Amino acid sequence: MGRNIRKRRSPLTVKVIAASAAVALGGGGLLYAQMNASAHESNNSAQNYTKAASATVATISCPDVGQKLTNVPANAKMGVAKELANLDKQITEAYSRLASTRQAQANDANFVQNAIIGPLKEKRAATIDRIRIDITRVGGQFNSALSQLAACTTQTANQTTAGQGNNNGGQNNNGGQNNNGGQNNNGNNGQASAAPSASASTPVDVGIGGQAGNGPTAADFVDITKVANNVLAKPQNTGQASTGTFTTRCGTNQNKNHNTDNVIVAPGVNNGAHHLHDYVGNQKVNAFATNDSMLAAPSSCQNQSDLSSYYWPVVRIQNGTQDFDQNALGGGTEGNVGKILTPVQAQIKYVGSPASKVVAMPQFLRIITGDAKTTTNGLANANAHWSCTGFENKVQLTEQYPICPQGSQVVRTFAFQSCWDGTNIDSANHRTHVAFADPASGVCGNGFKAIPQLTMRLVYNITPPTVQNGQVKNAYAVDGFPEQLHKAATDHDDFISITKNNLAAKIANCINTGRKCQ
Repeated sequence: MGRNIRKRRSPLTVKVIAASAAVALGGGGLLYAQMNASAHESNNSAQNYTKAASATVATISCPDVGQKLTNVPANAKMGVAKELANLDKQITEAYSRLASTRQAQANDANFVQNAIIGPLKEKRAATIDRIRIDITRVGGQFNSALSQLAACTTQTANQTTAGQGNNNGGQNNNGGQNNNGGQNNNGNNGQASAAPSASASTPVDVGIGGQAGNGPTAADFVDITKVANNVLAKPQNTGQASTGTFTTRCGTNQNKNHNTDNVIVAPGVNNGAHHLHDYVGNQKVNAFATNDSMLAAPSSCQNQSDLSSYYWPVVRIQNGTQDFDQNALGGGTEGNVGKILTPVQAQIKYVGSPASKVVAMPQFLRIITGDAKTTTNGLANANAHWSCTGFENKVQLTEQYPICPQGSQVVRTFAFQSCWDGTNIDSANHRTHVAFADPASGVCGNGFKAIPQLTMRLVYNITPPTVQNGQVKNAYAVDGFPEQLHKAATDHDDFISITKNNLAAKIANCINTGRKCQ
């Protein structure tokens, strides 16, 4: 992040990583499953069904153009944002076609490439060229290498299965940073499951599960009582540490303020997120919100000087229930199905730096933590953590959802980037203006300044899912882009800092003087 952004594996690199992978089992042992079937292997006989099923295309992997944009002129930003949203829409439409043509794929090994991937590349190429025009026509510089990102690949079911190696999905260093980011093979470590015999005329079951057929799978869950402790110690405080806290109480979205927009990433675009968000704090945030309109909006926070927007993808329980958006974009029509769960607790707290004092957050600072597209981007920017009450100081998961013991609640936590470049309230890829502190020392690098670190803890009452014969029942999952298959690592959180009555300075002062405020 920032100038010290961690490198991630490219989708192409991820695709060719050896598919002999380890899946951590509940008992802690390792099971190795060799995956040799080709993604283009035809399924012409019953005895080949199991092999073909493991290799059948499960989802589409496209390079994330938005992450590669580092400098977009101000008067080109709106046009570029809309074209980036078009790229997301094109992938969504292609995935929908992928999911609805299983019979054709079973009959023609070249169908996916000829009818879906090829046309998608052409659409993306045209869209990327429009981004080039938007940037260059106002005097900006366009990196011609971005034109090479038009081509997409496919991923098989085993390539998208969660649960790499030690089953912890990335260790939590209590600073909110996934400190093995980019070292994990993007969860390409599933196992082929046996399937009943089938003829060539039977559509192939790609094994990606879920009420809508796009995840999660059994491999996306783990019994937390059988996961080794993985929480790292916090950096030690120095003499300059800012040790105070500021808590803001903004409710749990019990008033059901939802939409499928994302004003940070896709301003001016309806359904720009392709999934549903909970909103607390500012109550007038949608694709068309402006700084001025948000500053004039009401807030759900007890402290009415806190007009900040805190929003995150909803969690749903996939128990066959149809919620209000079953037939709506961003909801059921895009694979986000099941009963929407409202958190029973939503704790929002700003904390300090172990290494220095903090400066006040600038008005309208935007921060996104985590990555909604880790299934195709890799884990470099994954930064949501899942645990259970009673286990939070021992086990934090990034790549899997926990199955909590009876009486324990599911806990979802975020610790946002705590270093700011001192100038910009946003950046072209919505990442490089902020960064994580060094996980060992807590120091901000590259001239960045420490700001109050936003932390969020969401607690849910969820009946534990059950896994039987490789199938998960009553699964829960976060909403997401349909091709991301509801993986736990795609969880993310969004924030816009909006305050009045000098609240931003008060928060910083409270933290710097070691007090506990609200």
